[in-house]
Amino acid sequence: MCRHLGWLGHSASVASLVLDQPYGLLVQSYSPRRQKNGLMNADGWGVGFFDHGTARRWRSAAPLWGDTSFASVAPALRSECIVAAVRSATVGMPIEASASAPFSDGAWLLSHNGVVDRSVLPASATAESTVDSALLAALIFERGLDSLGDTVVEVGAADPNARLNILAANGSRMLATTWGDTLSVLRRDDGVVLASEPYDDDPAWQEIPDRHLVDVVGSNIALSPLKGSS
Repeated sequence: MCRHLGWLGHSASVASLVLDQPYGLLVQSYSPRRQKNGLMNADGWGVGFFDHGTARRWRSAAPLWGDTSFASVAPALRSECIVAAVRSATVGMPIEASASAPFSDGAWLLSHNGVVDRSVLPASATAESTVDSALLAALIFERGLDSLGDTVVEVGAADPNARLNILAANGSRMLATTWGDTLSVLRRDDGVVLASEPYDDDPAWQEIPDRHLVDVVGSNIALSPLKGSS
């Protein structure tokens, strides 16, 4: 299992979202509060952001808490759209930087919080790693993000034990799904945060119901149930 966070709004530093919050991804890497599976997220991390329309990434296979180089640079990294994640590797999966989210097709940044049986996913020549999340990301990119909800429902039907919380952004839009794990949203004056769990105790955080699609454009947040959900 993993934890992830997305930001869409005014320019913000990576440090302010990932490192500085009292229960942000840095703390979630060793002491998550709402994680349903696993106790730590020490098998890598990644941060992606858009720089004048170009997706840029910094990923590592090391624990986030041990990367002093990132901590020194993160305050200087600013963007209007950020996707970050810390990883807890599925048993048997390799621990390598290319297995850490966010994955990218050049236009989108995508993180997968969950697990899926690789046998239900098609082989891919474009997947960045052999891990389940990379194969799932490649499938989502191939199908297109406008079909994200349908793709998640299809994969969930093929693997009933899958957990398929997806978070993706392209610089002007964020999309997310809840399927088996937690996701919360915070509407701030300067933007919108989507996160596996709240990074502070602000009462304005709202939990997204399971098996829903979240679509964020500007300050507008739209929720819709995924097919087959009650």
